[in-house]
Amino acid sequence: FFFFFFWELRMAAHVQVQPQFQATDPAPAGGAPMVISLYVGDLDVNVTESQLRNLFSQIGEVISVRVCCDSTTQRSLGYGYVNYKNLQDAERALVELNFTPLNGKPIRVMYSHRDPSVRRSGAGNIFIKNLDKEIDHKALYETFSSFGNILSSKLATDASGQSLGYGFVQYNNEEAAQKAIDKLNGMLLNGKQVFVGPFLRKQERDISADKAKFTNVFVKNLAESTTEDDILKIFGEFGPISSSVVMKNEDGSSKCFGFINFEDPDDAYRAVEALNGRSFDGKEWYVGRAQKRSEREQELKNRFEQTVKEAAEKTQGSNLYVKNLDDSIDDEKLREMFSPFGSITSCKVMRDPKGISRGSGFVAFVSPEEASRALSEMNGKMIVSKPLYVALAQRKEERKAKLQAQFSQIRPISIAPPRIPVFPTAPGLGQQIFYGQPPQAIIPPQPGFGYQQQLVPGLRPGGPLMPNMFMPMVQQGQQPPRGGRRSNASQLQQQGPPQPIPMFQQHQ
Repeated sequence: FFFFFFWELRMAAHVQVQPQFQATDPAPAGGAPMVISLYVGDLDVNVTESQLRNLFSQIGEVISVRVCCDSTTQRSLGYGYVNYKNLQDAERALVELNFTPLNGKPIRVMYSHRDPSVRRSGAGNIFIKNLDKEIDHKALYETFSSFGNILSSKLATDASGQSLGYGFVQYNNEEAAQKAIDKLNGMLLNGKQVFVGPFLRKQERDISADKAKFTNVFVKNLAESTTEDDILKIFGEFGPISSSVVMKNEDGSSKCFGFINFEDPDDAYRAVEALNGRSFDGKEWYVGRAQKRSEREQELKNRFEQTVKEAAEKTQGSNLYVKNLDDSIDDEKLREMFSPFGSITSCKVMRDPKGISRGSGFVAFVSPEEASRALSEMNGKMIVSKPLYVALAQRKEERKAKLQAQFSQIRPISIAPPRIPVFPTAPGLGQQIFYGQPPQAIIPPQPGFGYQQQLVPGLRPGGPLMPNMFMPMVQQGQQPPRGGRRSNASQLQQQGPPQPIPMFQQHQ
């Protein structure tokens, strides 16, 4: 009785800290029931869809289950989705099945949001470090769930599943995140003082780490009339300046940019924060940390790669690659072909510099589900006497990695070495040699039908004779037989049974 009493109290506490999920997607047309999707992470690689269905069917009616797998190796990616028919079953599953062991590994259950912009924006996301190694996923979730509705929580672990001492929690709003930071930052958890603060991306962390590490400031887009005295007057308000210069051309005209070197890094940082983007003499200034050319190029490269990566992540699973297109298909026809499967955000047929179609293109949908339907229906379909090839679009690095993984799994075919004929040997002698059968690696190769020189182990072709080697005694004027097998066979028939050749042992 007491066990069930405390269990009900514990479940009630969980329900209190879990606000009701509000569906943002409109109800489907025709009065069809709205599907509530749950994300299931931290799955063991051997967990099957039938196992997930059996587990979540204990809560309520499950519409569909999917375990996401790699398209090349068909190996589980460690996460999947479960779709319920009503919201109440999804809420119960989130409370009762979260961190339930499956194949010996606790699973993580969260609501699946079709729009990933909130999750990727970093809003409401906090970072926790200096955690005790005994704190697991469940303890982290329960500790922070009292401050608001958690969209996702993750404890960083190594390959063996051991905690690395830090993790991430993302709330559905900034207020809950700030409340958790105010209450738990600097508090003791399991005897260790933890740090709780806003999550920063690597690029933001690099910028914040370099804030107080520079004194030289670069300013550009100056007016031609701006002089060094003007620069000193404006920047001198933030602290002592050791040197300043406005760069000029050979004729003495201003290049419209310059440098200011502060004595204190804090003064340089404050000047950048205050003056960057401000207008002087009708010109909007750019003020930032002075960098070497290599540093600027590296920063621009990193910024470009980050932009490309974010764009690829935003369209992951919803961007399709199409090839084997007929030359008559343009952007509009390609859009007409794929529009029945969902809303298309972009559609493009790739062309060469002369405007001729390359026979390939890309189609981007709003959601991965629409892209999946289009892929299954259009892949292999005949369009203008050509079968289409449709697949998920991948970045160049991803394709290269998958190709390398495929080639690494291909084992080289082992080729058996050619068999070397073995001749019967006489007691105490080497080979027994007959007429028409020259000793191996002693007689030079004869022209014939595909003749290949065969070697005796330990003897180099054309090399000197070794001790205890035997040579046939050939009478003067007698020529060894030539030609192929036919000539040898005819000569043997004429001579009768083979006779042994007298052998002489070479004296040492």
